[in-house]
Amino acid sequence: MHSTTIKKAGLYILMFNFLVATFPQQALAGIIATPAAIAAQEDHAGVSHLKQLLAREDVRGQLVQLGIDPAVAEQRVNALTPAEIARLQPQLDSLPAGGDSLLVIVGVVFVVLIILELVGVTNIFNKM
Repeated sequence: MHSTTIKKAGLYILMFNFLVATFPQQALAGIIATPAAIAAQEDHAGVSHLKQLLAREDVRGQLVQLGIDPAVAEQRVNALTPAEIARLQPQLDSLPAGGDSLLVIVGVVFVVLIILELVGVTNIFNKM
């Protein structure tokens, strides 16, 4: 008789657990602060600006001359953290309007690739 009571208690506990598990879960949402929203927008703008630079044919040609696959460079840009993008943005904004900017852009991308290599995010230079 004692084992029957334990089995019934276990069955009731199991039924209760299944019943509770079927209740809808609440989603918690909060208000996003203005500085956080602006920072997220700036991060997105920084990545899109770098992607636009990498989409230029002259930049792609320079990357190929340096032995870097443009698709790999684009993947590395996608892997940049917001802090890394924030560090690169002033350098990109200070570039001249023409001429030497291509070399500086390629140099910046090359420096980003070296940083990512040293941090261990990629191993592009180990393949050579």
